[in-house]
Amino acid sequence: MNYDYLILGSGIAGLYAALLAAQHGRTAVVTKGPIEESNTKYAQGGIAAAVGPGDSVTAHRNDTLAAGAGLCDPAAVDVLVREAPDRIRRLTELGVPFDSEEGQVALGREGAHSRARILHAGGDRTGDAIETVMVRRVREAGVEVFDRHAVTELRTRDGRVTGVEALDPTGRPVLFQATRTILATGGAGQLYTLTTNPSVATGDGVALAWRAGAVVRDMEFVQFHPTALALPGVPTFLLTEALRGEGAILRTPAGAGGGGRAFMPNYHPLGDLAPRDVVARAIATEMRRSGSDHVLLDITHADPDFIAARFPGVHQHCLRYELDITRAPAPVAPAAHYFMGGVYTDHWGRTTLPGLYACGEVASTGVHGANRLASNSLLETVVFAQRAVEASQRGDAPAAPPPDTTPLALPRLTAAPDRATLQSLLWSQAGIVRDPQGLADAAATIDAWGAPSAGVEGATLANMALVGRLIVQAASRRTESRGAHYRSDAPESDPNWRRHLSFVRPDPQ
Repeated sequence: MNYDYLILGSGIAGLYAALLAAQHGRTAVVTKGPIEESNTKYAQGGIAAAVGPGDSVTAHRNDTLAAGAGLCDPAAVDVLVREAPDRIRRLTELGVPFDSEEGQVALGREGAHSRARILHAGGDRTGDAIETVMVRRVREAGVEVFDRHAVTELRTRDGRVTGVEALDPTGRPVLFQATRTILATGGAGQLYTLTTNPSVATGDGVALAWRAGAVVRDMEFVQFHPTALALPGVPTFLLTEALRGEGAILRTPAGAGGGGRAFMPNYHPLGDLAPRDVVARAIATEMRRSGSDHVLLDITHADPDFIAARFPGVHQHCLRYELDITRAPAPVAPAAHYFMGGVYTDHWGRTTLPGLYACGEVASTGVHGANRLASNSLLETVVFAQRAVEASQRGDAPAAPPPDTTPLALPRLTAAPDRATLQSLLWSQAGIVRDPQGLADAAATIDAWGAPSAGVEGATLANMALVGRLIVQAASRRTESRGAHYRSDAPESDPNWRRHLSFVRPDPQ
């Protein structure tokens, strides 16, 4: 099967890219699960853009840089915030039903934002609303969709990506050939025991690009969302940061010394609206002090009708488990949420391999630095998906590797025995808090695992082990704490480490 564009992944990044690419030739979307299944679907908070009165792209830029802990690419951030209002207009034209108040777009505030600039749809169902619209638009545009197809390899010829090999729903090998391939495979939250990500978020795109010889960057920076529901026996479920934007307070658990105490003012001047890395570590610290597996997120002081209307998804989900957040605080704990690292791209979505572009969570564009600012993720997808398609139409050369790129030879290909084993290892040794011995043990354990088995799950476990190994490698080398990467043996940031770690495989397949 031959295409002008092959899009891997069906979140907002992939579907928006496909919609644009379809204007220029035969386009196909290949995705591992159902077309609707992606991190986008579960995004609650919204999408950030300086579109409200009193806001500005300069303020949005400054907030993004501050959250990124010194590692944002200022030029990439400029692109993000400058093009944000136009992308919001385009999403509105496509039919995304952003919420409004008295005829004006409704704007919320989240952690580390100095203004209310978060657009939302359906209250806390923004991602689902966007995904629904994009799936419909892609089908209307005549894009061919191959869901439940697991990509196993990027095909190359003379160093150029020419398509992919995949397994169809029956396990039969399929070859897709394409002039241009766009990676939009999403994140890697499934590498950890507790995660807000769905089962398809296993880091496949990073693994595929690495094996083909693309540069990867910032692999040590994994963002843990501070507030995931922590009810015994209940699946991990995100409680959006927008709750704290509307006044929710983090408190110590009942029964602990000083139970019910608001603790975030002790950790950061912004209190409950501090950057996510600060809040996640503060919660972890309070959990250790109390011996509890959670803290409390309290919004019982707010108007119950407003909370039920503003956060219908969260409210109704909690009610299923006999928890009414308008009457009782919710038990919460951190969970793996977003991957700041990924396949290196320039400001036009170009990777270091000809014919291969990347956008969305799989890409390392430089806009997030060491710690992503809340609700910049959905924005990044549409800004750089459009740029990737534009660059591909110009026939641009691939991105030059970053000057600090290091060849990295890893041991033979291995795969975890099962997901739970890998998740437990990375959660304990390469999670919110890291140390040299734990990282060394994790590397040795992964290197000792066996070869991958056949089939989709075998390929997935091999991808997960590889991405986990890259995270451990980068976390071992960065001997400081910065943003989402925290080393207990080096708890302060080191000015000498205000730089990126970029790796490339010396012997691509």
